[in-house]
Amino acid sequence: MSSPAPKSPELSDKSKKYDRQIRLWGEHGQTLLETATVCLVNVTAVGCETAKGLVLPGIGGFTVADGSTVKEEDLGNNFFLDSSYLGKSKALACMQLLQELNPDVNGDYVEESADFILANRPNFFDSFDLVIASNLNEQTLLLLAERLWEVNVPLIYCRSLGMLGTIRLQIREHCIVEAHPDNRQFDLRLEHPFDALREHLDGTEVTNKVPWLLVLHKYLNVWQRQREDGAQTPRNYKEKNQLRETIRKEMTADEENYEEAIKAVNTAFGAGQVPKSLKAIFEDDACEQLNKKSNVFWIMAKALKHFVIHENEGHLPLPGVLPDMTANTDSYIALQHIYRQQALQDADQVYHKCQEYLKQLALPADSIDERSVRLICREAAELAVIRGTRIADEYEKSSRLLTLVEDNELQGNLTAYNFALRAYERFLSECGNIPGECIVEQDIGRLKSIAAKMLSDLGMHATISDDVLHEICRYGGAELHAVSAFIGGCAAQEVIKIITKQYKPIDNTFIYNAITTESVTLKL
Repeated sequence: MSSPAPKSPELSDKSKKYDRQIRLWGEHGQTLLETATVCLVNVTAVGCETAKGLVLPGIGGFTVADGSTVKEEDLGNNFFLDSSYLGKSKALACMQLLQELNPDVNGDYVEESADFILANRPNFFDSFDLVIASNLNEQTLLLLAERLWEVNVPLIYCRSLGMLGTIRLQIREHCIVEAHPDNRQFDLRLEHPFDALREHLDGTEVTNKVPWLLVLHKYLNVWQRQREDGAQTPRNYKEKNQLRETIRKEMTADEENYEEAIKAVNTAFGAGQVPKSLKAIFEDDACEQLNKKSNVFWIMAKALKHFVIHENEGHLPLPGVLPDMTANTDSYIALQHIYRQQALQDADQVYHKCQEYLKQLALPADSIDERSVRLICREAAELAVIRGTRIADEYEKSSRLLTLVEDNELQGNLTAYNFALRAYERFLSECGNIPGECIVEQDIGRLKSIAAKMLSDLGMHATISDDVLHEICRYGGAELHAVSAFIGGCAAQEVIKIITKQYKPIDNTFIYNAITTESVTLKL
């Protein structure tokens, strides 16, 4: 009678609760999320939907800032306000109903508007990891954005109006270690095997039970000997076909590892080189000129650069990750062990260089731990840095904006709608009421003149069509819950990317039209 299978280790309550998302961003990502605090400025449907997307996965804490009270018109599009709160604080109502979604999350509220906070205690925002704001007038938006830029707090600004929605990310610098590319190439070093791998490959007999990597190595050597030009790896389709045929000729039966080796010819070579994006990081001033205020990312990047140039003949540290392969267990584990050990050795060298730099900068040795270095070494090929722009820059003349104009028209309806929404916000600041709320035709004319002046001030010789401006006025400031839910869900994803430093966030503006279900991302 066979013995029962060993029991899986018991999951903690937290792991059970957040199991699906931990599979996406790992325990370390979840820890960063659970220690983060965000501020929600302005209780709107889109703002509450964004907050919902953070409370459910377990954000550490959130604070709602809004000085207004709940009115009848607020109840139709916001699930986080109900009739029992009529006449009471919006901030309190939103905070209490959001917190019901996840008791592990700390909620707080402030019965003050963004204008009041900025005028009386602007440092209120300094302690948050990120601020989310929505549907503000132009003046308040620019004051808030400028304050957050000064203190280096990221801002995600959401708009939801009728069938339109936008997200704008303002962030000074964002360093991404785990980009999670869709098509990751495994770094196998077949063309430049390290000593332990070469010894293993040369000393292991190739049978139908060994991983395909050994099969490919054996016939790569055969292919190399046949070449008169001294090529080490196939560089084009014709050469790859020749290598495939070399393997296929030696097959005696339906051998899966041989089939896998033939398929792997396309992807098994070329990894381990420094890509252009990483070269740009290595050449960045922040990497070259470290100081006490340097982000640990740049200290690790400089140590990584030293390792690549001076200790590893121009190659990246070995990630130590192998793809699945059909093989017997012992031979696969043996190969896996060799890769993992080399990866640990490479990361150890980078770690010691990090410690040298920390000592030179008189920074604590525990500023960088071994786990962080192993992670950056494993992900070295996909490291990325995003440097954002101020929202205020969009309101000044810039040559970047000229690319959005073609034949005196704004390129594409989505771009036109984005500028129309900005004209709407300027209307709120200058006129003090919502366009289209009372007299639609009169407001269209006022909105049109505001939009024309705004584009002229930006140096853009273009117009926004009357149809677009009429659409903005027709909405009368109304939020549709379905659109707000979509934009809020997208915005929450961007917040999580920034907090966990995983996946690449938008850079920097996302525009959505629910009428045509079109979207576009622009860098403004």
